[in-house]
Amino acid sequence: MTVNSYTEWGQLLARTRLGPAPAELHGSVTGFLCAGWGGPPHELLAALALDAESADAAADRQLHGLIERAAARISAHLRAHEPVELLLPAGDLARQADAVVDWCRGFLGGLGLTGVLVEHAADPALRELLRLFGQIAATRLEVEADDAAALDDVLDFIREGIARLYAVCAPAARG
Repeated sequence: MTVNSYTEWGQLLARTRLGPAPAELHGSVTGFLCAGWGGPPHELLAALALDAESADAAADRQLHGLIERAAARISAHLRAHEPVELLLPAGDLARQADAVVDWCRGFLGGLGLTGVLVEHAADPALRELLRLFGQIAATRLEVEADDAAALDDVLDFIREGIARLYAVCAPAARG
């Protein structure tokens, strides 16, 4: 089963009884990749303390496959200097805004768990970028039905921030 939509991620995470929201897990995967991680999915799940085997072995295998496919897509976009699309629910802007917050929380966690940021702690531009990501992760984005453009601006900032962080952090992790 190919799992691509937010709903499908949510169903699989529910079957495996893991805690993160779909957007948060996708953000964590992106954060790890942004920092240069390229290992197997069990490393990511272990780092996030999510590698416990559920009672549903088939769902566990599907989760590992989900992360492998997502990591391959995200890595391809990062290496090609293309924007990474966030995993967000369809439809309602308020739900999407909440998922953006979850995604940023996961992204910062995934990025931070790699330890690569320690090397760049003195870079004021990087610190500011991370502060802004943290600000998004710590807020509740208020959106109205006609605020699609405002949410798109936040998503554009995030995509550009991912590219900037990847350019700085991934070479350090590989080197």
